[in-house]
Amino acid sequence: GRHEVWSWTTATKESLCLLWQKVKVQLMLSMSFLAAVFWYCRRLYSFLAQLLKWWSNYLQRKLIRNLSVLTEVDLLGYSAREWKGETKQAKHMREAYEELFWSCHIKYLRQVRKDNYSVVRAVLFQIFSQGILFPSWMKERDILKLPEKLLYSQGCNWIQQYSFGPERYTGPNAFGKLRKCMEALKTNWAEISATKDHEERGNMCNTLFSDESKEHKLYEAIKFIMLYEVVEAYEQIKNGEERVHNLFSLLFARDSSSDPLSFMMNHLNSIGDSICLDQVELFLLGYVLEVKIRVYRLHRFNTEKFQVNYPPEYRREWNEISLLTEDDRYYHIPLFRT
Repeated sequence: GRHEVWSWTTATKESLCLLWQKVKVQLMLSMSFLAAVFWYCRRLYSFLAQLLKWWSNYLQRKLIRNLSVLTEVDLLGYSAREWKGETKQAKHMREAYEELFWSCHIKYLRQVRKDNYSVVRAVLFQIFSQGILFPSWMKERDILKLPEKLLYSQGCNWIQQYSFGPERYTGPNAFGKLRKCMEALKTNWAEISATKDHEERGNMCNTLFSDESKEHKLYEAIKFIMLYEVVEAYEQIKNGEERVHNLFSLLFARDSSSDPLSFMMNHLNSIGDSICLDQVELFLLGYVLEVKIRVYRLHRFNTEKFQVNYPPEYRREWNEISLLTEDDRYYHIPLFRT
């Protein structure tokens, strides 16, 4: 009886051992499989995280590269980065920035793309972002008809020589291109100024000012409006109808812009291509848009020309916008904080 019990016990142990060996092998295989799956999923997760991070950085760089007006940065931090060293010019610029920070309550700035549309871009961006409405004279007449009026009513056939900034375009299709530019300006201005929510309006501006093609249409429309006002003033002076703004006397006193055609050929056509606006054109820009443009000219710090208004003669009801420049060529947007 004992032998039978021992044999049964031994057989049971051996069976259990064999079963455990099989289960152990299956368990080891399963654990190895799960470990492999876990390792694979972890690597996949790491790869997808890296891919997502790369894609996010790519989109951010692309957006920043396309944005022609960047998000705000700390004024003094910008000054310290841009004007390092102990040269006389660097010290002068840092002092000028500190004056803006402490005395003018300018705490931040928005950098504007440094091309030959810089000043027009900085002015128009602020008009749009602040929700400033059309100038009073634009409300009284349809700006879409201005190219037609100059070409047909006033016989200015020479506007076919109008050049669209870096496109250097002239020819019989100038009229059609000008019409599209005016449409773009009127549509975008009306849509953005009708948006009351500040954040939504800011998002619309960021979208608009990251599309170079749309941007350039706006700037060319502004240029043409400037030309239109010059033609109007020239005709009034020639006909002795009424007294015109002093800025037109300054403009026509230059040998290079003694009449509208020479103004267009020698100045306006090159804006956006090879030159920016000079001081007289900046007067004209503020006049036609009915805004007082206050410019902080850092290279003129500690002189009476450190702060200048364009035009110097303006109406009390005009909105005020501000620009900041280090060289009278490229402009940024100062932001005030109390």
